[in-house]
Order: sequence, then structure tokens, then C-alpha cells
Amino acid sequence: MTGSSLPSGQPPSAHPLSAVRLDIPGAEVTHRDVAANGARFHIAELGDGPLVLLLHGFPQFWWTWRHQLTALADAGFRAVAMDLRGVGGSDRTPRGYDPANLALDITGVVRSLGEPDAALVGHDLGGYLAWTAAAMRPKLVRRLAVSSMPHPRRWRSAMLADVRQSSAMSHIWGFQRPWVPERQLTADDGALVARLIQDWSGPRPPEEEALENYRRAMCIPSTAHCSIEPYRWMMRSMARPDGIQFNRRMKRPVRVPTLHLHGSLDPVVRTRSAAGSGQYVEAPYRWRLFDGLGHFPHEEDPVTFSTELINWLKDPEPDR
Repeated sequence: MTGSSLPSGQPPSAHPLSAVRLDIPGAEVTHRDVAANGARFHIAELGDGPLVLLLHGFPQFWWTWRHQLTALADAGFRAVAMDLRGVGGSDRTPRGYDPANLALDITGVVRSLGEPDAALVGHDLGGYLAWTAAAMRPKLVRRLAVSSMPHPRRWRSAMLADVRQSSAMSHIWGFQRPWVPERQLTADDGALVARLIQDWSGPRPPEEEALENYRRAMCIPSTAHCSIEPYRWMMRSMARPDGIQFNRRMKRPVRVPTLHLHGSLDPVVRTRSAAGSGQYVEAPYRWRLFDGLGHFPHEEDPVTFSTELINWLKDPEPDR
């Protein structure tokens, strides 16, 4: 992947909107901006019905949910994928990248969309924030689905006590250096972005077009810096009062039905780390392990992932 080049012939930052406001073949996606929590957020929307808000992880943007947007819309849901603060088409603010504030971004978008609540679906960092939003603003979260990410308290304990998990997330330790990670992410037109996604996937990584889109989006000015700021906070705050306070807040149990999805071959989040998250849920909790999939199950096998998600969303009484 490192030897491929972007097709535009111009720097990826030349047309930031065109790099983000992409079309989904066969679907009329609506792109617009909404205001929430003091910032502006880009969303991609498809379908009508109960709101399902999709939250991407690193190193991606809303495009990672392209398959689920169409599947959810076809199933009778209002599917909305948002770009997190500092990523894609959303505002790149100088601060506000701690998980509590990022969770308020998410619940603020729910309100701005005119909905009383939403089913949150989060992957990776988006999953971490979905866990956080469900604990902080339970009235705005109807259901919770998390992929490839433990509960924040489980994540913290695994990073501190499990050498294998800490090693698996060595990139997060590398993010603690100033400026070097940003340069690495944008070098060679974002080649590292594609390499990370390929390395973290199972035997069926996302297609070449998707990798090119992720590379291009990461090269929009300031995106690399904003993308890793949440991880800097997560690590550096562990011994600080704000981090300790956040960890205490996350003791508040999740009281909405929760679906926890994970790939058996995920090299970033060990199955053992993710599987202990049910202890923080005081509601129906369903664990689903996808055999043969890596860190991006929603892209590696979108049909299986979407089917599992939609069946659970439509189940009026999901079992524990």
C-alpha cells in the first residue's frame, strides 16, 4: 500500500469537503452539518424511522459505516453516521477531546437531529464514547451497540494490568510523543493509515477504494493531530484528577440493552479484554464473537455484522 498514490494528482488537503462528502453507490445519502456542544458536526444520513447514530473509530471517519447506513435504512431506521470532533467534515477545535466532552458531542447531535433518543453504534474510539454517553446521558440512549472496544473501566484496567493488551495497543503509547505521530500519519499521502487498517484486519480487509478514502481524509489539515488527541488524554490522565474522576463516573452502570460485538482475530483489542465489559451493564447484555474477523468486523463482513445488528435492534426483548 505504501507504494500506491492518490488518484487526484493534488495534495489530499486541496479539496477537504470532496474528500469527506462521499456518495454511496445506489443510495442517496444526505450530507449536512449540525450544531452541538459548541461545535459543528458533519453527518451522513439515510432512511426514516427510529434514529441509529453510528460512531466511527481510528483512523477512519463516517465512511466506515457505508454498508450499515444502507442496511439500516432498508430495515426501516433513520441511519446517521457522524464525523467525530476534529475528523472528517466536523470542526477541528483547539480543545475538547476528553471522552466526557466527546460524549456530549454525540448526545448533542441526537438533540440537534430533533430526536428524543438514539440507538448508539460505536466502533473502536466511537465505541469507547458510546459506552461513555450511555453512562452519562442514559435518557438519550435507547440502545447501545459497541464493536471492538471494552467498557472504559475495563479498557483502563486491561491497559494497566495486562502486558499483552498494552503491547497490542502500542500505537497509543507511541501517540504520547509530540508531533511525531502526526507526521507519521500524513507522510506519503497517509500510507500509514492504510497499513494500520490492513494490519488490524482479518483475512478480508476493506477494499482498496476505502483505504484511499481513509488516507485522503487523514491528510486534511489538523486531522491527524485531532485524531490522536483523545488517546493522549486517555493515557496521560490516568494519574491526574480529571482522569480519576472520569473513571469514577464510569462506575455508573449502563442501564440500556447492550450488544457487544468483537472479531476473534482482533489484534488491537484482545477478546479477553473486551469480554469482561458485561459487568458494567445492568440491562440485557448480548456478546457476539465473529469468528475469523479482525478489528473492523463491520467492514470485513458487512452482511453478517449488519444482520446481527438489525436483528438485535428489532428484538423487543433481547436476552441477557
